[in-house]
Amino acid sequence: MKSRAIMLFAAICLILSASKTFAQAKYTISGYVKDKTNGESLIGISVGKPGTSLGTVTNQYGFYSITLPAGDQEIQFSFLGYNSFKTTVRLQKNTTLDVNLETSSSTLNEVTIRGDKQEKAINTLNTSINRLDIAQMKKLPTFMGEVDVLKAIQTLPGVNTVGEGASGFNVRGGNSDENLILLDEAPVYNSTHMLGFFSVFNPDAVKSLNLIKGGFPAEYGGRTSSVLDIRMKDGNNQKLALNGGIGNIFSRLSVEAPIVKDKSSFIVAARRSYIDVLMKPFLKGDMKDTKLNFYDITAKANYKFNSNNTLFLSGYFGRDVFGFGKDVNMNWGNATATLRWNHVFNNRLFLNLTSYYSKYDYSLQFSNSSRKSADEADQGYDWTSNIINYGLKPSFTYYVNATNTIHFGVQGIYYTFKPGTGIGTQGDEQHIRSLADKHALESAVYVDHEYKPNKHFGIQYGARLSSYQLLGKGIEYYYADTTPGIRKRLIGTKEYGAGENMKTYAYFEPRISAKYSFNDQNAVKVAYSRTSQFMHQLSNTASPTPLDIWTPSSNNIQPMVSNQYTVGYFYNSPNDSYELSAEAFYKTTDHQLDYIDNADLQLNPYIEADLLPSQGRAYGLELYAKKDIGKTTGWISYTLSRSERKTPGISLNEWFLNRYDRTHNLNVVVTHTLNKRVSLSANWVFASGTPATFADNRLEFQGWDIPYNSTDKRNNYRLDPYHRLDFSMTLKGKQLHRWKGEWVFSLYNVYARRNPYTIYFRQDPDNTDKKEAVRLSIIGSIIPGITYNFKF
Repeated sequence: MKSRAIMLFAAICLILSASKTFAQAKYTISGYVKDKTNGESLIGISVGKPGTSLGTVTNQYGFYSITLPAGDQEIQFSFLGYNSFKTTVRLQKNTTLDVNLETSSSTLNEVTIRGDKQEKAINTLNTSINRLDIAQMKKLPTFMGEVDVLKAIQTLPGVNTVGEGASGFNVRGGNSDENLILLDEAPVYNSTHMLGFFSVFNPDAVKSLNLIKGGFPAEYGGRTSSVLDIRMKDGNNQKLALNGGIGNIFSRLSVEAPIVKDKSSFIVAARRSYIDVLMKPFLKGDMKDTKLNFYDITAKANYKFNSNNTLFLSGYFGRDVFGFGKDVNMNWGNATATLRWNHVFNNRLFLNLTSYYSKYDYSLQFSNSSRKSADEADQGYDWTSNIINYGLKPSFTYYVNATNTIHFGVQGIYYTFKPGTGIGTQGDEQHIRSLADKHALESAVYVDHEYKPNKHFGIQYGARLSSYQLLGKGIEYYYADTTPGIRKRLIGTKEYGAGENMKTYAYFEPRISAKYSFNDQNAVKVAYSRTSQFMHQLSNTASPTPLDIWTPSSNNIQPMVSNQYTVGYFYNSPNDSYELSAEAFYKTTDHQLDYIDNADLQLNPYIEADLLPSQGRAYGLELYAKKDIGKTTGWISYTLSRSERKTPGISLNEWFLNRYDRTHNLNVVVTHTLNKRVSLSANWVFASGTPATFADNRLEFQGWDIPYNSTDKRNNYRLDPYHRLDFSMTLKGKQLHRWKGEWVFSLYNVYARRNPYTIYFRQDPDNTDKKEAVRLSIIGSIIPGITYNFKF
């Protein structure tokens, strides 16, 4: 490991020292690009010399740097939805040029403006990246009239879920815990409210998102399936602005304003649902104290000390509360805090130093408060669990010249896992069952190099060296090998003191993406990436729940390691109206977790005896077509894929389908602008049914039917296909001074399809000699929604 780290460091030094040769007779233009109206930094802005391949794009903080020959140079800044800006710079020395872009001047332009080629997927080096901004997300049909980040990404190729009510999403055959979800660079462990129906991300505070499904840049690590990188708004540094909405499920409000005009600003956004308030008049007896709500607060502030130093502070706090009367209460939530410092050393070297805190916790409480007599003893049960981590990540970008860019940095994450404490109460007695805390340290060093020698060829290659240590205080368990699929027998233990190293893993993760453009309309891309994951979510349910447990790798649980290969073809029409892509991928994953039959996951100190190492594979074809220009826009995505795994002792040691496998997945999104005030949108989704395990036989014993699976194969059946149509209409009101309002009317599941979430079997209530299959549908009817959105 030490020699690999030395090699990475030497490569960085070699490239940096070589930059002096590149810089001869050339000078650098650098600066920030922002929205003129509100001062928001603009991500992904195309900056380049017209008519040449010399160009770059702004980073996640709106910073750019481009090195050009001395003399008069014309520079163009352009982005979809903004007026292009051209200027001529006389390069006789390194120059700082900050630019404020104006949005398109009319509503008509918003649907007819030509997209800039740099923004298209055909012109990026990376494969398998989808970018969405809040304006695109607002065009989608909404559930209950509310814009939702996670609903938006589920319309993209390669992304699916097991159905309504699923807490999480699946990307290219991976489990939901294999997705790295970042909010301003802090990880989020549960991304949904109300058991999957809404995301935890307030759309009024979101600026943009990137979904990376393959060809991962070296700066990302710790997960094996995808990265969802969400960036929050900085806040309006020009004037006070209010945004909000009132709907039939929840309301929201955001406030943003300058602290010091042009230098500092803030944004605070809050949401609160009120289903329980609306239900309260109809609840009687034991159910009158029922709670059913969620709330969240998102906040961010920034301060620009000078042209070279900017500080950002952002945070999130959200919680779900479910309570059925006084007897059952559940709540869970996320909390994050991020502090970032942007520093420009010179025109070519940019630093972002990030430190963050993230916590996810939940609790579950039962009581017999509704007991029928005073003679009954008080009984109750209280279960709590959480995961906390602290992170530090200095990231550097060195703009060598117009054709070479270097990214490098280090990262450290300290984890504290609190698997669970259960307190049972009976009268005056308490029985406590608790699992010991676990601690781990994850660290990494990375470097990659972007090289674009001409307009036809580009490559980004690099590596990430990841290290993981499980730390004491703790107990290491040793189990005897048994028949695969049977609970292992404990044969010994070893205790470690606080801070002692219990187990170490290290992985070298090479990454490479390359692109070849035949012309402005046609290009091919290839990519390979190796990723590792050191933490796991324990869940043997059909889909993850908020009460699932996170656990670190140990001597019995090896980290997951994934290798993914991707090849794609990309087409962009000559007038920029259409873009098409086709990507094929193949992915293998080692050491995924599986479970013996009837595994005990709840407060079990010997849980590792019930876990099995599994081998996974996924492969497929993703097709994507998008129309950007005109009154009618939208996209179609189709995925043909297979996700399988093989586990010793399970399903006859053969490959079997993952629970979230869907052979076909089709999404059609269409938006149409009728006029300046009215727009329509529709979304239709079709997906193959998910696999499920059903008994194919039964035994009769003393009058009881005992179902069993004679083949011993998992996921031997597939549910009926899933399909759904959504529709929405947006009606904009007349602008009154600075006040802008609009009504959003939505219909979810227009033809009231009862899509099966699962199927279970029971005795026929009309004939006890027969069994019947019962389809469980989370949503089985049309759901209307109405929301009034406003801006000031």
